[in-house]
Amino acid sequence: MKRYRYVLGSLFAILFVVWLFCLPEKLFEKPTSTVLYDRNGQLLGATIAADGQWRFPYNSEVPEKFKIAITQFEDRNFFIHQGVSIKGLGRAVYQNLSEGKKVSGGSTITMQLMRMSREQNSRSYWQKIVEIFWATRAEWRYNKDEILALYASNAPMGGNVVGIDAAAWRYFGRPAGQLSWAETATLAVLPNAPSLMHPGRNRELLRQKRNRLLNRLYEIEVLDSVTWVLSKSENLPDAPHPIPRIAPQLLTRSVKDGKKGQVIHSTVDFHVQEQTNAIIRRHHEQLRENQIFNAAALVMDVETGEIIAYTGNVPDLEKEHGSDVDIITAPRSSGSILKPFLYAAMLENGSITPEMFVQDIPTVMSGYSPKNYNLKFDGMVNADDALARSLNVPMLRLLTKFGVANFHHVLHKLKFSTINRSPSHYGLSLILGGAEVSLWDLVSAYGAMARSLNTYPHEISGINRKATYIRDSTAYDKESPTFSPATCYYTFKAMREVKRPDEDINWELFSSAQQISWKTGTSFGFRDAWAVGTNSKYVVGVWVGNADGEGRPGLVGRRAAAPILFDIFSSLPSSDWFHKPTEILHEVEICTKSGYRASEACPDTEINALPASCLNTTSCPYHEFIFLDSSYENRVTASCYSLAHAQKESWFTLPAVAEYYYKNHDPNYKPLPSFLPGCATQKEERQLAIIYPKSNSQIYVPVNFNEEYEKIFFEATHVHDEALLFWHLNDNYLGTTQRMHQIEFMPPPGEHTLKIVDENGVSETVNFSVIVREK
Repeated sequence: MKRYRYVLGSLFAILFVVWLFCLPEKLFEKPTSTVLYDRNGQLLGATIAADGQWRFPYNSEVPEKFKIAITQFEDRNFFIHQGVSIKGLGRAVYQNLSEGKKVSGGSTITMQLMRMSREQNSRSYWQKIVEIFWATRAEWRYNKDEILALYASNAPMGGNVVGIDAAAWRYFGRPAGQLSWAETATLAVLPNAPSLMHPGRNRELLRQKRNRLLNRLYEIEVLDSVTWVLSKSENLPDAPHPIPRIAPQLLTRSVKDGKKGQVIHSTVDFHVQEQTNAIIRRHHEQLRENQIFNAAALVMDVETGEIIAYTGNVPDLEKEHGSDVDIITAPRSSGSILKPFLYAAMLENGSITPEMFVQDIPTVMSGYSPKNYNLKFDGMVNADDALARSLNVPMLRLLTKFGVANFHHVLHKLKFSTINRSPSHYGLSLILGGAEVSLWDLVSAYGAMARSLNTYPHEISGINRKATYIRDSTAYDKESPTFSPATCYYTFKAMREVKRPDEDINWELFSSAQQISWKTGTSFGFRDAWAVGTNSKYVVGVWVGNADGEGRPGLVGRRAAAPILFDIFSSLPSSDWFHKPTEILHEVEICTKSGYRASEACPDTEINALPASCLNTTSCPYHEFIFLDSSYENRVTASCYSLAHAQKESWFTLPAVAEYYYKNHDPNYKPLPSFLPGCATQKEERQLAIIYPKSNSQIYVPVNFNEEYEKIFFEATHVHDEALLFWHLNDNYLGTTQRMHQIEFMPPPGEHTLKIVDENGVSETVNFSVIVREK
């Protein structure tokens, strides 16, 4: 007897241990879909699972309607049994014996869950015993809500659809929580017979099962009579609905970012995303007429750094045009979109004031002769005007002053991840499109500047937050902000006053009820068109082009990207522009004419509230005191004239090359008076000579067999071998030479004036005529 008890106890102990550890740590190991929701829980998109099933990840929230429907259909005693229903098993045995075949299994929801997790289709008695064994253990591990959630997430729903979340979208195009009683009842009866969900067959049998469940819900007074009648009259679902594709590129990015098979609660706003998609789609209809097939837009909330719209490419684009490419993360040539950061960097370190003069003249740098977009020169422009007009030559001269390595470092601080080569690799092209940037990094950088300005004067820990598309997952930058609020304000102020040459399209038509600081850019070869803009609430970035890099005529930022930018801003809630951070600005006396910090020679000055760094800028170099003779017509010096009888005057004077272009824009500009004979110093003595043509000479130019004028060479010399000479014919700029001062061109017949100016303003002019002689 004692031994019998020992054996019995041992068997019980073994069974208990087996029972205790019978369940795997995780019931379901099947791959799941990657599911992307917006900030309010609306579905943006989902991928099919790796095994070809629409199986959404586990969802702990089960709609109340489904809880009632599934328990009434499958297991009415679910909430009171411990995994096994003795009453249900007994009823099943009785029915099976009465019918002489298996007509009922008597399985509880918990037992069905165990069968699904074990992937056993067999209904043998041994499998039933195993299910009972596992089910009782599952009731100890999980509570009733957890068991229902596991069941709802993994129940077969017909075809390649698993779980009520995927089924609700595939069969009804809505989330499970928004289904009607009839729709919920349809899903509740499917796990019992998933093959019934077929649009072409079993329709009547499926309707009968659904209606029996609806009848039961009416009997227990879950449904009132009206709802009951209306529910039974609802149609069954037809062909499966496509899963929404509102932000497909963001969904793909989420998978690449390691979130495959997960539920992603993004920061995207469904309404803003759909508006942005519609705007991109509408503009694409026009762009594709010019063989421009791709476009992207990114919208960020300035305060939080959250992305509220992520359109990585044209919605519903054909695959042959690169529809799968996420342009937002793709490195593309920057064009001139980085110019505001150079302006901000130089303002931050005290290299410039906002209105400081910068030379805009023909320039040769490392063998490269940059041109402005309008192919003209102003001689002198204010720094903020150079930024607003996106002038290449002044910005290149600023970069030369600031240093490529310094600017490269600034861009690294701004987290431009694709600028990953040495400064020497980029050289001066860094400011004109020689580097590649992504739309993500671009919007992030402008967002950081806007946030820095917005948060002043309050100390907010989130000032360094990074851009994110994951809700409640904000990352922070450990480094301090790159630019001060004062610098950001004046940079955005210059960008707010964007100007374009008169011959450009009517950029002022890009108007908006909101004040926006914005910048466009175009890469070499018309391959990339950029536009980025910000106000105190939003940053919007736009890229337009072809994913394969093919350039197209007319693919420029102000024409292709800017209209999209302003349409997106118009679709967003109105927002104010930035507040001026007056508390941290300092009074600086500025020369009204040159924009430099005023010197003693500046006759007209004004006090401006500027960033503290402007106190360290150099004083005005363009105003100087000169002495004139008593006639006020000639300059004099102490060596040739009694200064007691001379008149001291403040004079605004520019380098000769800058003067040559500037005087055409300022009718009040007065060149320096000539020296009184005998007063000129050695510096003003002749250093430049035109060798050919001679003054007042006639040049005979033959016409070749193609009826074109033959080219001729003109030549000059300078006492300094390294001097730069600037050539002009009839006031039109021809080019620049160094060392070998020869230039080739084809002047038409007639009278001409050739003028050559060196770097110091020394000039020579000859008049000549061209006579055509036919061969």
